[in-house]
Amino acid sequence: MMLLQTIAAFIVALGVLIVVHEFGHYLVARWCGVKVLRFSVGFGRPLAVLRSGPDRTEWVLSAIPFGGYVKMLDEREAPVEPAELPRAFNRKSVWRRFAIVMAGPLFNFVFAILVYAGLYMHGMPEARPVIAEPVAGSVARIAGFHGGDTVRRIDDHVVGTWQELRWRLLQGALQRQVLSVEVLNAKQQVTILRLDLTGLSGDDVESDMLERLGFRLHRPHLPPVLGKVVAGSAAEKAGLRPGDRVEASDGQPVSTWDALVQAIRDKPEQPIRLTVNRAGQRVLLEVTPEAANSGGQRIGRIGVAPEVPAEHADRIFVQVKYGLIESLGKSIEKTYDISVFSLKMLGKMLVGEVSLKHLSGPVTIADFAGQSAQLGWVSYLTFLALISISLGVLNLLPVPMLDGGHLMYYCAEILKGSPVSERVMELGQRVGLALLLVMMAFAFYNDLNRLFSS
Repeated sequence: MMLLQTIAAFIVALGVLIVVHEFGHYLVARWCGVKVLRFSVGFGRPLAVLRSGPDRTEWVLSAIPFGGYVKMLDEREAPVEPAELPRAFNRKSVWRRFAIVMAGPLFNFVFAILVYAGLYMHGMPEARPVIAEPVAGSVARIAGFHGGDTVRRIDDHVVGTWQELRWRLLQGALQRQVLSVEVLNAKQQVTILRLDLTGLSGDDVESDMLERLGFRLHRPHLPPVLGKVVAGSAAEKAGLRPGDRVEASDGQPVSTWDALVQAIRDKPEQPIRLTVNRAGQRVLLEVTPEAANSGGQRIGRIGVAPEVPAEHADRIFVQVKYGLIESLGKSIEKTYDISVFSLKMLGKMLVGEVSLKHLSGPVTIADFAGQSAQLGWVSYLTFLALISISLGVLNLLPVPMLDGGHLMYYCAEILKGSPVSERVMELGQRVGLALLLVMMAFAFYNDLNRLFSS
């Protein structure tokens, strides 16, 4: 069931993002007076073809789903009737060709902005940036952080949620910065702490960075009562239900949620016998945690979340919700920050400061698609926005065969006053193909490595 859900979530994600990207090319091409011959979702043999419009444009669903294309009238690809020459792509000015190619990645960014803006307006409960007691000797402890501290600001950025804390620390870690962190301690005193991230290695940035720094989310001592059971998870298969109170794991008493989590984490793919109190009746169940990687360690997960009593909810969560204008502003800022961060990561991969194992291929993306879909539509939309930004950034790289490669040619054409020669473009295509194949090989290798290691 989980496999089918993962496949379905992956196919839907691919379909949406491909349509968004290619529709950008299609729409601007039509605005610029270019005749569009085909709009294809996927490559290879057409599975379904629909012709519509005055130009009888073909709308195609093809067999290989990893991409798509918009085929336009172009003299370089086939003879064009004299009457149709003004509508050929190659006859348009360099600025119009630039706009048509640029529109694909731009639509990916616009899609992400609209998704984030919609989520901000809808409102989302997020964890407050309150930290648990840091581990002795950790970077956080050395900096002076203590359990119960609420992070309010990092440098010039206000921090209101745990995700914002994670994001700002990740950016600082990537740049090996010394951060100024404003915290409100348990005694309601404001303190400025100096967090030195200059000594971090590439491995620290790539793994569960907050855990390595000593930052953990503060949680009150919750009872081991299930508040949510993920559909298709190991917990659901074992018969666990919301409202169940776990009293023992393999005969050992369980009194807190953290104790239950630890018992599950310690036994990936090993059967665990749980003693459950269900509406006053004792039930014995056996669950086998699924294996997952966290911070380089192999841990177990069963797909459950705790029941949070009302008296704890306000201390743990904050409702993040904004109006239209503020939502748009924050979504644009978020999209920009993620785009710049992605480019910095790629740059550090090229110079060897960050390992190429950070590249992900279709297997990893499918896994995240399935996981986010299981967590609900908010998580799934957030995943789509993030992948859409990644797709936009990737396509803007100055690599021939990508949109960025064509834009590079058009910039050269603008500077020299004439198109780049066919010979140069042919060599560029070969280099671009080689680079893409190498990148894909690394991504697939990383996918397989993650798959077998977990």
